[in-house]
Amino acid sequence: MKFILSILLLLAFTASAQTGEITGKLFSGGKAVERASISLAGTAFGAWSDSLGSFMLSRIPAGTYQLRVSCLGYDDAEQQVLVKSNNSLALWIVLTANDVLLNDVVVTGVSRATQARENPVAIMGISSRAMERTAASDLMDLLARNVPGLHTVKTGPNVSKPSIRGLGYNRVLTLYDGVRQEGQQWGDEHGIEVDAYDINRAEVIKGPASLMYGSDALAGVISLFPYIPDMDDGKLHGKLVSEYQSNNNLVGNGLRIGYSGRKFLFVLRSSYRMANNYRNAIDNRVYNTNFDEKNLSALAGFKTNKGYSHFNFTLYSNLQGIPDGSRDSLTRQFTKQVREGNNDDIKSRPLIPCNELNTYRLSPLHQRIDHYRIYTHHFYQLGKSNVDIIFSLQQNIRREYNHPTMPNQAGMHVRLNTLNYGLRYDAPRLGNMETTVGINGMLQQNKSIDATDFPIPNYALYDGGAYWYAKWKSGKWSVSGGARYDMRRVRWKDFFVRNNSVTGFDEHVALPDTANAVLQFPAYDKVFKGISASVGFTFQATRDIGLKFNIGRGYRAPNITEMASNGLDPGAHIIYLGNRNFDPEFSLETDLGASARFSNFSAELSLFNNHIQHYIYLTMLADDNGNPITDAQGNKTYQYQQAAAQLYGMEAGFSLHPVKLRGFSFDNNLSVVYGFNKSEIYEGKGEQGAYLPLIPPLKIWSSITQKITTASKWVTSITPKVEVEWAAKQNRFLGLNHTETPTPGYALLHIGLTVDIRYYKSRSMQLYIQVMNLLDKVYQSNLSRLKYFEYYNQSPNGYSGMYNMGRNICVKLVLPF
Repeated sequence: MKFILSILLLLAFTASAQTGEITGKLFSGGKAVERASISLAGTAFGAWSDSLGSFMLSRIPAGTYQLRVSCLGYDDAEQQVLVKSNNSLALWIVLTANDVLLNDVVVTGVSRATQARENPVAIMGISSRAMERTAASDLMDLLARNVPGLHTVKTGPNVSKPSIRGLGYNRVLTLYDGVRQEGQQWGDEHGIEVDAYDINRAEVIKGPASLMYGSDALAGVISLFPYIPDMDDGKLHGKLVSEYQSNNNLVGNGLRIGYSGRKFLFVLRSSYRMANNYRNAIDNRVYNTNFDEKNLSALAGFKTNKGYSHFNFTLYSNLQGIPDGSRDSLTRQFTKQVREGNNDDIKSRPLIPCNELNTYRLSPLHQRIDHYRIYTHHFYQLGKSNVDIIFSLQQNIRREYNHPTMPNQAGMHVRLNTLNYGLRYDAPRLGNMETTVGINGMLQQNKSIDATDFPIPNYALYDGGAYWYAKWKSGKWSVSGGARYDMRRVRWKDFFVRNNSVTGFDEHVALPDTANAVLQFPAYDKVFKGISASVGFTFQATRDIGLKFNIGRGYRAPNITEMASNGLDPGAHIIYLGNRNFDPEFSLETDLGASARFSNFSAELSLFNNHIQHYIYLTMLADDNGNPITDAQGNKTYQYQQAAAQLYGMEAGFSLHPVKLRGFSFDNNLSVVYGFNKSEIYEGKGEQGAYLPLIPPLKIWSSITQKITTASKWVTSITPKVEVEWAAKQNRFLGLNHTETPTPGYALLHIGLTVDIRYYKSRSMQLYIQVMNLLDKVYQSNLSRLKYFEYYNQSPNGYSGMYNMGRNICVKLVLPF
């Protein structure tokens, strides 16, 4: 570490003085373009155009760069520039207006910054404006509404697990500013511990990305990028976000203040969100789906003409209910647990009064999740090469309170400490070849603290990998690929549990005091190894038409619950049983893509076929009569299995945006995936074992928008929007032992209005008004776990489980300053 710090200090204070600058003006249709982003690809240099369209990039080391300009409502512009020592390069750039065309974004979640059309894997960027104008109850839902092929496995409005092309949980890796997000990802009952108001943009990689990131990126990667100030004007800038949602009375507020000068920058961010229990026409208020979330983060950094160093801190705290679905068998009114263990008869639980259903106050049976993160990120140029260093410490503390007679006693209380590290070196370009090498990994320790339920043991994990990646580009062709080797060691000691005669609850006992104790987790020590590789091609047939092909091998080591689980997870209301003999998963996925972008319309198509060895999945256990095996509280038992699997499908999109109808857009996208268990014993058995669980159905999104520019001095534009969300019925489900049930199809109608309001000179704020599920449709999503949260499989009225959110009026104000 001292060696690394010495290198960084040396780079910071001995940077070459041979620098130049770039100045310029942006115009379109004879008018200046303001608030456009100007950047030099692969560097930290960037700026924004002012109200006159002017910009300046200063103190740039002499050399050749790729200058890129991006602005909402215009096509991206790109050109190569030569910066000379002690010289100023003046540019005059004309942008082409395009209100709706999804531009070919520059993605940075791979090695060097590159354009999406030059990356052979399916990758999509989501801008801050796209996220702001999307109404959603949490961050993952927000991204899923903007990215075909990305879905969420939900346990209420604030609990969403990302699923890419039918693969979720630890198969999707989430990155926050380049640092892998490490919480209790194996748990069903909470989402990603990230502040949604903090994210400035996001990138979603679909398909195996183990090459760059290692295990847990088998299905893809979601990269989240917080706001980093780049105005470099020495002034304070900020943004206030405030929203309200009527269905669950959600109130959310986020504040960001940032500063960037020639050498130093900082950002302070905070947010607060709270919500009542959500409702629909069948269930009314759904008990224990309320939540209370707080966030705080800070960034400080310094920069030179060779790069930057950032130091960051984030704090996430979330209190949320734990729905269990218990109801009165005749009226289907929700009931609550008031007794413990065998004294708890779920058929005689008391009804919940209205004042407890309609409140922000959480039930005594709830969970609390705290996530702390400190990390540092350094990027510097070494001559014609670059070095990128990340070092992070994370702590995730999860408490689940499930004892009604002792509400302050946590049933589960686990603390996960993670140290992340990463070093990437971008070698100098050699002809048409770019090469990157790197290492990354993590060290983890998980420990139970004063708990009564122990679904997993105290474990230690050591993970590391090294990779090589290269890209060759010539003319219309680009070829990229590489290889990676990973090693992961997981170990734990004998874990004994004993009943405490005073409290009546179980407790963990330390060795050697094991009298009258049960060995719940025998000692374990195993090393997993994996090789990942990929190779892909892109061909830009014309300026408007591009083709892609990629084949990749991904790797994922089994997670802790798949290997070790042996008991009740009180938050999930599931008894999990793992298998300590599992092998790693290996995937071989083939992707084929095509895109066309013309002035009046654009279209894209992505096909994939994925074969997985040793695929791990959950299935419910049943007795000889086919009834679920449960405990006294009705918690069902699930066991992990392993088999070969195949998933294939497609995403397609079509957008109509006639030039003569300026501001009009008719957008459509479609996604579908099929998943099959390839074990011979299930061949031809359909829903009785041949289909994989948690596979989303065919889904189509269609929307029509029309931006109306006004002559008003204050209200500069109004953009109405009508959107239809259609999901097909899902009859390809894992029905073995009633693990899943069929799901009817549904269609939802959403409407919205975006208003741009100029409140001071060149400053504008945005008002978003949206009505989700306008017709108050009663429906269940195939990926909603609440669909199965009911102890009476069928009610007299034919309803079972809990239904998704009904009509929801969303109002959001975004005020930059």
